[in-house]
Amino acid sequence: MRLVAGLGNPGDKYENTRHNVGFMAADELAADFRLSFQNSRWDAQIARGEIEGIKVILAKPMSFMNLSGMPLYRIADFYKIKSGDVIVIHDDIDLAFGTIKIKEKGGHGGHKGVKSIMESFGGGEFIRLRIGVGRSATGLSVANYVLDNFSTDERAVIQKVIMRAKDAAVTVLCKGAKSGMNEFNNKLIPYQRENGGN
Repeated sequence: MRLVAGLGNPGDKYENTRHNVGFMAADELAADFRLSFQNSRWDAQIARGEIEGIKVILAKPMSFMNLSGMPLYRIADFYKIKSGDVIVIHDDIDLAFGTIKIKEKGGHGGHKGVKSIMESFGGGEFIRLRIGVGRSATGLSVANYVLDNFSTDERAVIQKVIMRAKDAAVTVLCKGAKSGMNEFNNKLIPYQRENGGN
């Protein structure tokens, strides 16, 4: 059994924000493999099933980003899933928009959702699938930038990025993190930021 967690914030207000790309990727995975999210006892929506013959649980914590860790830990504990069999999909401002990067283990890089998971699991042994959202071009604070909706020109590209992240998650599940790194890391989807973008 594997756990694939997409990070984000619950509610319509946050649905199309940069911080919610993890939710978006989890939704694409569920749709692609005909899995349905349901509310659960763990303050998370989960979808159970198989991806390419591998038993998985997809999860979207409903606890808000900064408290993502405990719902995921409780799910992993209940299903006896080791931290090394957990894949966490999240936004990353230190990656250029249009790129994704897979990483085994490591720190949280200032991402409070990842930090919460590390604290709850007692370490950082899980796999990260980071989706680059870049940094503000207009001087917005990090908090305001990640909680802002994608700009018009970004929206034309983000769906391709999310689909690529979904494919990367499937590759990691089926072939392992290193195969995913070789195939997907730092390969840019072409994107030109228009004047006036965030």
